[in-house]
Amino acid sequence: EYQQGLYQRYVERDGAEMADTYSARPGHSEHQTGLAFDLNEISDAFAGTPEAEWLEDHAHEYGFIIRYPADKEDITGYNYEPWHVRYLGKETAEKVYESGLCLEEYLGIDSVYAD
Repeated sequence: EYQQGLYQRYVERDGAEMADTYSARPGHSEHQTGLAFDLNEISDAFAGTPEAEWLEDHAHEYGFIIRYPADKEDITGYNYEPWHVRYLGKETAEKVYESGLCLEEYLGIDSVYAD
C-alpha cells in the first residue's frame, strides 16, 4: 500500500520511465524482503562522504553490498544509490565485492521489468 502510493506519486510527477530509475514498482521493492535498507540520508549528497566511502569499502565484510553501484545504472536499472545496502551473507557479499560486478552481473540476471 505504501509502495503503491509512493510509486504512483513519482509516476504522476516524473512519468513511469523516469520513476523506474529511482523507485521500485509496487511488489518489487527490496525493502519488502527485509534484506535491504537505506542508511543515512536518501540523497545524492551522501555520495562521497566519509560514511559513504567507508560503506563502499567495508559493507562486504559484514555481508552487505551497495546494491545500486555507480556506473551500473544501465545494468541494475536504478540510479546510483550509495545509501542502499542489501544483505547477501558475508561469503557471497565478499565474492560480489571482489568481482567488481553488480548483483545482476554476478548472478547473470537482468532487472528489466516485463510489462
